[in-house]
Amino acid sequence: MPKTPSTNPTRPALRRNQACRSCRKRKLKCDAARPHCGTCVKQWQALVSVPAPVGYAHPTEPQCSYDPVEGLTLAPDTDPVEKIKDLEDQISQLKSRLFEQQMASGSSPTQGNSIAQRSPPQASTSSSGNRQGSDAGGIALPHASLALMNLIAPDDSPETRFRSSSGSPELQNVSVKSNPDPFMDLLFSGWNPDLPDPATLDHYIDVFFRCDPCGSRVLHKPSFLASMHLSPRDPGFPHSAILHAICAAASRWSPQNIVTLPDGTRRDQFAEFHASKTRQYIDKTMASGEDIFSVMQACILLSWYFYQEGRWVEVWIFAAFQTRVAVPLRLNYPGTFSTHGNNSPGAYLAPPKDLRDLESRRRTWWMTIVFDRIASVGGWIHAVDERDLGTELPLRTDDFESGNPVPSNPQDLCSLDVFRTHPPQYTDSFLLLIKAVMLFGKVTDFNVRGNLRAPTAPSKNQNPFFLPGFEEIDKLVSSDFLDSLPQIFKNNTGANDAPDGSSLDTDLYMVHIVPHAATITLHNPYIDFTDPLNVSTARCVNSARCILGAYYVLSATSLDITRLHPFVTICWYLAAVVQVQLCKYFIEINDSERESTVWGEINVLRFAMMEYGQRSPIGTRQERLLQGLMREIVRMTAQKQPLEVGVPLYAFSHKTLFRKDESPTLGPDENSGAAPLPVSPPYDEQTLSGHASSNNSVSPNGMMVGTSWPRRDNMDSPINFVG
Repeated sequence: MPKTPSTNPTRPALRRNQACRSCRKRKLKCDAARPHCGTCVKQWQALVSVPAPVGYAHPTEPQCSYDPVEGLTLAPDTDPVEKIKDLEDQISQLKSRLFEQQMASGSSPTQGNSIAQRSPPQASTSSSGNRQGSDAGGIALPHASLALMNLIAPDDSPETRFRSSSGSPELQNVSVKSNPDPFMDLLFSGWNPDLPDPATLDHYIDVFFRCDPCGSRVLHKPSFLASMHLSPRDPGFPHSAILHAICAAASRWSPQNIVTLPDGTRRDQFAEFHASKTRQYIDKTMASGEDIFSVMQACILLSWYFYQEGRWVEVWIFAAFQTRVAVPLRLNYPGTFSTHGNNSPGAYLAPPKDLRDLESRRRTWWMTIVFDRIASVGGWIHAVDERDLGTELPLRTDDFESGNPVPSNPQDLCSLDVFRTHPPQYTDSFLLLIKAVMLFGKVTDFNVRGNLRAPTAPSKNQNPFFLPGFEEIDKLVSSDFLDSLPQIFKNNTGANDAPDGSSLDTDLYMVHIVPHAATITLHNPYIDFTDPLNVSTARCVNSARCILGAYYVLSATSLDITRLHPFVTICWYLAAVVQVQLCKYFIEINDSERESTVWGEINVLRFAMMEYGQRSPIGTRQERLLQGLMREIVRMTAQKQPLEVGVPLYAFSHKTLFRKDESPTLGPDENSGAAPLPVSPPYDEQTLSGHASSNNSVSPNGMMVGTSWPRRDNMDSPINFVG
């Protein structure tokens, strides 16, 4: 008796090559189900049920593909993505031929049939933030500036027409008719339509690496510039999120579409557009995890943009985001990779591909931590505890960019005397800045944890040097770190205005003032100007004078202070807080001469903030906070408003400015627009007596932290207010 056929009578038999390629290759039965056959689905389910090996991830879907439909000449092993690219190229060529034929016949193509005939807009749509819709054919038109049509030489090939060999193309005045389809080339080359045209983007990348003092430390400049020569479809081409973030950051030095709001705040619409695009990529990554490391680097660049804008809510949100992303990526482990504890398959990055990839991850991690420390100086808890930082410190910038095969840095935060020992082969201004900021983080940890753990409010009778750990951190911050710097860095403030060329090492400049800002943060709650032996008062006054002196050195040169790290505005603000408290004390004891001098020093710092605010709004915001403090001090001493006099940038005392029978004394060259730099006469060593002052510590965001109390260290010398 014949056997019953095992095939399903309701399903027709498969024709030749109708089964999926995977089943045909393995000689398995296939039901030809779309998009994935049942056999491939079962094999994929069995595969993902077992954890993946370390550093690898399972495929997100079954690896099942079919031959193309009949009529297309597509080889069985052809990548569909490549086929799509070929089809797009064919469309571009056909439209170009159509355009040439119409031009040869003397008839102008109509508006609806020719994209190339459309007149370019007056301004870049990506710069203004406006977006155009798709055309009738369903193709999303680029939103980049069509001024590209005037920048392309007629004899350039599609591979090189956007860039010269240097990577920074020269703008060329070429008629649109000399190249009939540059717009179509841009459209079908895979160029992100939201980015500026290639020439403009190259300009912003160049500005970014030359001027940006923050985010540029993350990227490897030589390889990044080389990758910009690749096709936009190449996997090695920079991620669009990074390019958008670079445009937002670099626009500070090459602004477009500046709008001044009613409150005087400047807004760059070009920067805002690209910042919003970067945020869209971040939101997409938060939902899918796609391109997580590249988007994390873009997040770091965008975070510094928000910091320079003084937009604190975004600063805190993005600081938290990037630290939490970095931890699951295991960037906090030695070598930025861990071979144990991978209980979640596919959740972590693969091992670094090479030394450059390893160093790029290190720098990404450390810039994340540095940003977290800087964003927390107002007294916030850090997102990642210092004890959880296992990554070694990065290499020198020169070694990183040159690609020298240098062994990993032997130092990390757990190394013995890491803040006092600086190996020459692993020390430069960037590494010292990391150490200085982490030192500031130690002060923040001490203050925050002391407030959290204290059973009662601080008492005026307490001595801070009796608090556990205070004396050690005071010695480290106020003297040991700066004294331990190598001579080449100790004797160089970073500002060199030599006849053969000026240079500003913003990292080194910050290395010299960040420890002083940390000293003020540590000691400010314990200031008592009525006590001549108060060590905290001496520490704060000396640190404020050092920060002011560093600005004097920089202002005496022709260097641009807006190129400084934005954290400098917080350091200036902390120094000004000490000066305001000192000025209040001089008002109370009726010492008008020294009061006038301190007022002048305060206004010098205000001038510095306002000058920095010409490019970065954080300077203007900190200056307004300082204005509020000055008004409060004068209000507490029963004086009039000092900033409504008309000469806010000049040295003045409350007596000379508020007498009705006297006109205020102006500094020399009152129309110069710059504040004079008053010479501070040295204060005599004397006992400061007078009314007790109520001193409050003030955080950099302008909030009063708490009431201070006097302190005395009998082993220290009396306060010596020397300028």
